[in-house]
Amino acid sequence: MSAPEPASASAPEPASAQDPASAPGSVPEQRRTSVPGNALRGALIGTVETVPGVSGGTVALVVGIYHQIIDSASHVVSAVRRLLLGPERLLGFREELAGVQWKVVLPVAIGMLLAVFSVAGPVADAFEAHPERMRGLFFGMVLASVAVPVRMILHDLRSRRARAGAAGEATSHLRLRPYHLLAGVAAAVATFLLVSLPPADVEAHPAVLVPAAAVAVSALVLPGLSGSFLLLTFGLYEPTLRAVDNRDLGYLSIFMLGMVLGMIVVVKVLKWLLEHRHTITMVVLTGVMVGGLRSLWPWQDEMRRVFAPSGEVGLIFGLMALGLVVVAALVWLDARLVAAQEREARTT
Repeated sequence: MSAPEPASASAPEPASAQDPASAPGSVPEQRRTSVPGNALRGALIGTVETVPGVSGGTVALVVGIYHQIIDSASHVVSAVRRLLLGPERLLGFREELAGVQWKVVLPVAIGMLLAVFSVAGPVADAFEAHPERMRGLFFGMVLASVAVPVRMILHDLRSRRARAGAAGEATSHLRLRPYHLLAGVAAAVATFLLVSLPPADVEAHPAVLVPAAAVAVSALVLPGLSGSFLLLTFGLYEPTLRAVDNRDLGYLSIFMLGMVLGMIVVVKVLKWLLEHRHTITMVVLTGVMVGGLRSLWPWQDEMRRVFAPSGEVGLIFGLMALGLVVVAALVWLDARLVAAQEREARTT
């Protein structure tokens, strides 16, 4: 992902590139929302973030507050940076905070926290009592979620080809190239090998927990990627849910430190990548999700050795299908909303 793309395929993309439905000059109008409605939206996002396979970013897109959340998070990070580094520290700090949509951010944050602390315990209990069934359900969810970054890649390339064609520019470079596919395969293989490591190799140590939390918070920026799925990949899913349920302030304080660092560093880096290297970033993301499916195969032991299906095969495959259908319905709803926003943008 660090290798630069060819100049012909890497022209800077618009600031709205993190949502490929947004084209230059036709950014979808943000929906009007209410404070109680935003608290409910936050509760929904917080609930799904405890479930590997359902992306909080995708839900934020579906309920119409994705742009507000990302823009506000960017303003908060910029406010802290200007307060520390200047110029005109206090004035710059106030200017950046003025760009935060507090009537959206605060209710959403409160709703998310209440939902996470309410749901974490039951989800952890279910995962501990029925690991095969829960992994089967999550496997289907993640499998369906792979469609989100794939759809974003194809939609973005179509939009860029249409814009280039309308401007009389060449469009042959605006397509998936072999190095894109190689990057996706490499990401899938690397993730597959990572999640194949025995869980004893990944402990809830601060040196592991802080970067894991920093990466997991990036799921709020990338629709299709679940923060809980990343924690499950790192072997920190159940420990984190238990820490939330038991109010383990020591664990949670370290985790929050990682999230703050992630907001400051990872979110800004990802935003830049999505604006300037959108295609390869999303291809790598897709590879990570595909490779990570290895960690959700229902039939595996404590050392992550996988086995052929046995036991409750019918029930587990049924749960896989259920998870796939639920997330596929969210993806379908998101596609309908994006299409409606595009039609509205074309008529205004």
